[in-house]
Amino acid sequence: MVEEQNEDTRAVDLLNDDLTDVPPEEMRAAQAAVAAQLETAEDRWRRAAADYDNLRKRMAREIQTVREQERRHTAKAFLPVVDGLDRALSFGVDLDEGVLGGMQAVRAQAADALRALGYPEIVIDGAEFDPQLHEAVSVVEDASVPSRSILAVTRPGFGTPERMLRPAAVVVTRRPDEE
Repeated sequence: MVEEQNEDTRAVDLLNDDLTDVPPEEMRAAQAAVAAQLETAEDRWRRAAADYDNLRKRMAREIQTVREQERRHTAKAFLPVVDGLDRALSFGVDLDEGVLGGMQAVRAQAADALRALGYPEIVIDGAEFDPQLHEAVSVVEDASVPSRSILAVTRPGFGTPERMLRPAAVVVTRRPDEE
């Protein structure tokens, strides 16, 4: 390695010296040595640039993953609040209208916070059971409605099929003749 550096240094020194009395073969050899040095340096630079770019991309992916995990963690912390407000609202029929309205507003704000974190409330109105969005906690036989219809929601769900925080717990129908 030291000998290689000495040859490279000698080639560079040769190119910096007075070139009038240097034989052409030695000049070509010095140019080739400098060109090889340049090629090696460029290759190392390209590799370092590629390594840096790969590191930057990997760090961006890791940051996105950590952000998603923290977003999910924060959203999960809101679920007991929403559940508690839903329970309070279900028992709050005898409450003053202002108190009831205030509780509904706070519940709506909690649902909006979950939506802002990327987990909207799963809408049930007239929906058919979808195992990606719903969790069947009970099945009721009922010939008057189509099978797999959702009769009631026992616990609201939040998320999308791609990003589920919690599926909605629902009561589902089936026809008496189905097994």
